[in-house]
Amino acid sequence: MIIDIINKKANKYELTKEELETIFIGYLKDEVKDYQMSAFLMAICINDMSDSEVFALTDIFIKSGDVLDLSFIDGIKVDKHSTGGVGDKTTLIVAPLVASCNVPVIKMSGRGLGYTGGTIDKLESIPGFNVNLTEEEIKKQASDIGIVITSQTRDLTPLDKKVYALRDVTATTNSIPLIASSIMSKKIAGGADKIVIDIKVGNGALIKTEEEAKRLESLLIKIGSYYQKEVKTVISDMNRPLGHNIGNRLEVLEALDVLENKEKGKLYDLSIELASKMVSLGKEISESDARKEVIENLENGKALNKFKEFVKYQNGNIENLSIDAKVYNIKANREGVLKDINALNIAKLCEYLGAGRKNKDDKIDYNAGIIIKKEIGEEVKEGDILASIYTNIDNPIFNLERIFEIF
Repeated sequence: MIIDIINKKANKYELTKEELETIFIGYLKDEVKDYQMSAFLMAICINDMSDSEVFALTDIFIKSGDVLDLSFIDGIKVDKHSTGGVGDKTTLIVAPLVASCNVPVIKMSGRGLGYTGGTIDKLESIPGFNVNLTEEEIKKQASDIGIVITSQTRDLTPLDKKVYALRDVTATTNSIPLIASSIMSKKIAGGADKIVIDIKVGNGALIKTEEEAKRLESLLIKIGSYYQKEVKTVISDMNRPLGHNIGNRLEVLEALDVLENKEKGKLYDLSIELASKMVSLGKEISESDARKEVIENLENGKALNKFKEFVKYQNGNIENLSIDAKVYNIKANREGVLKDINALNIAKLCEYLGAGRKNKDDKIDYNAGIIIKKEIGEEVKEGDILASIYTNIDNPIFNLERIFEIF
């Protein structure tokens, strides 16, 4: 029966909800093996899914566990998701920003999908930080401080969690239908009323083209409408890394720099845009009015204080947060202008340094990563430091010209 379903999708036939349930619920119960599900996921990547298959799969993911009821919290609950990119630490900035504007944020996040760590990996790089909250702990924290970021609990979309881990290590991360079902099942099961989704496009993202981004955008909005959830999207560039720091603890440090008003630029701009959309939805006000409040709370320190309160509540310690790794510098090999920084090759280097996973059970080195020292368009001289590498690998190998273009 399982082989028949795999063959049917491999031969480009549409599957019924019952057939999808047979293979996916079978996988959750360990009746379908990793190698069978891997073949099935690859067939989906190659042959796509219809909208009806996507709606069915989203429903299967949601009903594989519980749905969190957040009706006890006053106000509109707004969630945010990013499809993943190199150096994307916006959640660490946006969530406290939005919560500081009295819009509650209760967010379930994932681990690394692809080359670098996910939000949960970044938070776990903070000493003591607890990402494994029970439903009771989530509810208490949401009531007390209005912000929670936790990994998927055992009872919320357990099927998505299991499939997500397998996709990460089987080259099946870039399927639009699987991305849409994964995102929306988590958001709906997590109890959000309204959702903002950042769709990354470029060589450093799962979504490579504008056409794919538009299809994903359409699917997300359709799924949201089916469940009576308002969805807003942002399509943002991921041909270059977001910010200067790539790697888990390094990204926490950069998020703190933004919250402390020490850094402007692409990361700051996107964080403000996402936070403004969330506050607009949560307070049912215009985006321009929301933006004013968001910027005010960044500048007056309320967002930073909310971040510190949130970290402390989940037992994290950001005092004296430092990087314990060897440092190697990437230096310019000629004089010229820095024309480009390749996000994908930066990500591959970070994975090699220890910041990402090759297999789903791999341990991450939270200290590993890269800090980019130069901006695009900046003049450089031979011997200038373009980036600093942080790793516990001795004498790491890298190809300068695959990462930095100097003309």
